[in-house]
Amino acid sequence: MSKEKEAEFKPYHHPAGGWGAAGATAKVLMEQSVLVKGSRGLLSMNQPGGFKCPSCAFPDADHHKKLEFCENGAKALAHEATKARVTRELFEKYTVTELMERSDYWLEMQGRLTEPMRYDPKTDRYVPVAWEDAFALIGQHLQALDSPHQAEFYTSGRTANETAFLYSIFIREFGTNNFPDCSNMCHEPTSRGLMPAIGIGKGTIVLADFEHAEAIFVIGQNTGTNSPRMMTNLVDARKRGVPIVLINPMPERALIRFTEPQDVLQMATFGSTPISSEFVHVRIGGDLAIFKGMMRVLFEAEDAGEAALDMEFINQHTAGLDALRADVMRYSWADITRISGVSEEQIRRIAGIYQKSRATVICYGMGITQHQEGSRLVQQIANLLMLRGNFGKPGAGVAPIRGHSNVQGDRTVGIDEKPTPDYLDRVRDVFGFEPPREHGHHVVEALEAMEAGTAKIFIGMGGNFARAVPDTERSYAAMAKLNLTVGIATKLNRGHLIHGKDALILPVVARSEIIRTAAGEQFVTIEDAMSNVTASRGVFEPVTQDVLPETEIVCRMAMATLPDSKTPWDLYMQDYGLIRDKIAEVYPGIYADFSERIKDPKGFHLDIPPRRRVWRTPNGKANFLLLPGLEVNTPVEDTAMLRLATIRSHDQYNTTIYSNNDRYRGVYNNRLVIFMNRDDMKDRALENGAVIGLETYSDDGYRRYVDGLTVIDYPMPRGAIAGYYPELNPLLPLDYFDEVSGTPAAKSIPVKIVPSVASAVPMRFAG
Repeated sequence: MSKEKEAEFKPYHHPAGGWGAAGATAKVLMEQSVLVKGSRGLLSMNQPGGFKCPSCAFPDADHHKKLEFCENGAKALAHEATKARVTRELFEKYTVTELMERSDYWLEMQGRLTEPMRYDPKTDRYVPVAWEDAFALIGQHLQALDSPHQAEFYTSGRTANETAFLYSIFIREFGTNNFPDCSNMCHEPTSRGLMPAIGIGKGTIVLADFEHAEAIFVIGQNTGTNSPRMMTNLVDARKRGVPIVLINPMPERALIRFTEPQDVLQMATFGSTPISSEFVHVRIGGDLAIFKGMMRVLFEAEDAGEAALDMEFINQHTAGLDALRADVMRYSWADITRISGVSEEQIRRIAGIYQKSRATVICYGMGITQHQEGSRLVQQIANLLMLRGNFGKPGAGVAPIRGHSNVQGDRTVGIDEKPTPDYLDRVRDVFGFEPPREHGHHVVEALEAMEAGTAKIFIGMGGNFARAVPDTERSYAAMAKLNLTVGIATKLNRGHLIHGKDALILPVVARSEIIRTAAGEQFVTIEDAMSNVTASRGVFEPVTQDVLPETEIVCRMAMATLPDSKTPWDLYMQDYGLIRDKIAEVYPGIYADFSERIKDPKGFHLDIPPRRRVWRTPNGKANFLLLPGLEVNTPVEDTAMLRLATIRSHDQYNTTIYSNNDRYRGVYNNRLVIFMNRDDMKDRALENGAVIGLETYSDDGYRRYVDGLTVIDYPMPRGAIAGYYPELNPLLPLDYFDEVSGTPAAKSIPVKIVPSVASAVPMRFAG
């Protein structure tokens, strides 16, 4: 945290976007000393022939606007293209112990990694290492394992399809399905929950569906920060008079009023567009009660003779309606309103909006997935859509708003700890080895294996694993037991400082940079959140000559580890077209003619069977699935209990901290804050600026506690509080997760306020 700047809370009353976003974009380009270079890069980002944004996974506009980027995409590019460099001199100046004392923001601001480094335990420093020696060390450690299952192979959502595919082949040829992945911590409930409901673990809409929707619901998702380019679609919809219903515990500025930075007239006149036509201030964990209330309204209307349900669709395409009806109708309105925190009148009103619409899109984010019943909560969204036939027609469907730019693509091409037998058969037939059949580890299981000492090696393909995972203190201690940790990354982060006995940092060519091999310039491909696959070609020169493309790193790790492999790794690391040909062989349905289809500047859409009303479920139907009760988290019988949601600031993407500010929520120069309802504060005799500690309710013998948190009066529902991730990850127990997917329940941590013994940053309250 910066000591030079005063911590301040100053409510933000302007529209989101607009001049604030334009100013923030210019500021970050200047801060990273890339005003000219960055501006040139922004003209190529998300454009045909250019590179894909390294930030979120939202699709590019079909008409390809001249400027197809947002404020946070500009921040991601500026920090990637920065002139700041992490050289050997930084590691000569600081020990790893000293670097651990620095903030995540400070580490980010040191800039791009420039050469491979190896940890030296004698000096507690990283020192330069030759690439050949680094790969040899990885090969030696992997070959020395008693079992391939003693290694954990992590993947970040930034990893391109070609790299992720080869990574999965390398690891399966090595002999394990241990693929802890960043999706385990965000949208895995989508992948696991939607599959038995509609036959695919993905969203079903394309971008054009926003143009045909008659109603749009946005649930548990802060669009203006996490996928700002989606705001264009919401603005266009509102201008057409489409109702937009926002269901969220926090009123998010961009979903209240938004100014499009690319709308010249609106910018010139300081105009804006109101976004949500209805804001539903749900309690944390109250979404299930709202969904069942809405479904109850539909069943009541149908019983009263209204055509509230699409019975033609239901009869032809679905199974399980009677059981769903029986479950929904057993709950009283008193219980529905108590648990949701929303009035019966408002639930009936939004149900009426849904019933009136002939085509509805429901978008959701991690406010839905990160609960103990996240996967089955996603299924209730599918239930709601099926009741009115909102699959397989224009303007309708489910839209999980994914996070990182290729997190969905990684899953599609093989990063999956639970591979299907059919997929494994195809890998065997195409590559000529027998892949392991037993399921591997997701993130929580990988951490448990580290803690137990059965995992010996961790290799991270991008990301900031140690900082992103739950139970920070336990996770740090577990990772310190490892024999080898490998961080493959563009920037220095906390994950490189939580290391094993041996440790490597391997720097890579960034998304915005040119990939050159002996076969010529290469490109990679990305799958966005709506299953469109497009090419990505960097435009900048690599940061140094001593960084390697991720694909080459995978191939050279494989060659060092599997000397007898018949897979032509040396050819794949030179010619990425050969990799795409193999992807097409392993996935002959969705990736047929990959090399030809990717020549289209707009890319191509992978097949989503529910769009054709085809259901690849065991019974061939779309299934209404039950989640009994109204709670999605284990109740705690203590009136002092508060539900904590960990959230991101506007100046942050995942664990990457761009600054210590959160403009739209009015927080400046402080990340150790807690947003709390005024009446909850009054009940606890707290005022704005009070300093508290938080402790998690748990019965496993671990005390989880974070101190020095400044309380901010904020329009939260009663019983709900929010604070920033990853600073509050120490409060999230390792065993507090969705059983179906393994996703930590980070949006509903049961905590209580305890006296603070720490000094906090003094905070000024303005306005």
